[in-house]
Amino acid sequence: MSKLRILSAAAQVAEHLRGGLLVGKWSGTMPGGDGLAAELGVGVNTVEAALQQLEAEGLLINQGRRRGRLIRLPEGGITRAALRVAVLLNQIGDFDENFIASLPHDLEQAGHVPISPGKSLHDLKMDPERVARLVKETAADAWVVVAGSREVLEWFSEQELPAFALFGRRTGVPIAGTGPDNVTPFLVAVRKMIELGHRRIVNICRRERRVPGPGNAERAFLAELAKHGIPGGYYNLPDWLETRDGLQVLLGSLFQITPPTALIIDEALILAATQQFLAQRNIQVPRDVSLFCTFSDPTFAFCVPAMAEIRWDKRQATRAILRWASRVAGGREDCRQILIEADLIPGGTIGPVSGVGP
Repeated sequence: MSKLRILSAAAQVAEHLRGGLLVGKWSGTMPGGDGLAAELGVGVNTVEAALQQLEAEGLLINQGRRRGRLIRLPEGGITRAALRVAVLLNQIGDFDENFIASLPHDLEQAGHVPISPGKSLHDLKMDPERVARLVKETAADAWVVVAGSREVLEWFSEQELPAFALFGRRTGVPIAGTGPDNVTPFLVAVRKMIELGHRRIVNICRRERRVPGPGNAERAFLAELAKHGIPGGYYNLPDWLETRDGLQVLLGSLFQITPPTALIIDEALILAATQQFLAQRNIQVPRDVSLFCTFSDPTFAFCVPAMAEIRWDKRQATRAILRWASRVAGGREDCRQILIEADLIPGGTIGPVSGVGP
């Protein structure tokens, strides 16, 4: 039986960096110690000791102060993984979603090198020009784009670099992608609200769901209102500044004069802030207002009453990404889009309008 090796922190970092070098994660010169320390969550001194160890092994050449270490791999020493895959999040908080947080590990297990570009679409203001600069600066063979706007996804579709749209405004864009088929359960929830007497129904969603025009679910929502004689417009699908204060301003204006009787929210983060707003004003769910979230979240398991939500198997999204990466690594072009079956979980947050019902 071999002896157990107890590695120092510097040795563990050196082992991690060595593995990245041998699969081609970096080329030319090595990133600086400060950047690596921030990426790995360790001290600069630990990283420096690890880099010195790699110098001693001949993998790096020190070019002096303020100059990056030159990478020198042995002939035939690169065992490049199939793809270096950059994951461009909508916002850094996306990693709170379990299956997105595990995606880098899943890619690595499949033989790929996950890359963190260091910025999110939110940081880049969903601006294709800023995205283009980030892509140019990032050593990646392919990109997974989380909840991109139509403009961003159209830009990726025009590049030679393979890209995969996880959620986002991908319909009609020639780009591989996946996400839940949530229009049908969405409409089931809206019809239930209307049956219970709701006419002031407001859908609070991100800008990329509203611009340059409403997305599939949002269009279906407005059409369903019109079908039941409810004029749909700005009140039902409001524009808002996507900041903490911007959400508070929106909610304050909505509940000032003609408060909505039902709120549809497309993200758990926005839902949590909305619930806090309601609690501070003693607005009870579902007595005073109904709530429906179009995205499932693990925290809903602890909600009382149970949250009305759209639920789907997120493992299917991971599998779709890994299949796409495998095909692209094999030199095959892939622009297939896969819809994942989704279901409405009624919960207990949709109720009759106050004074309406049995």
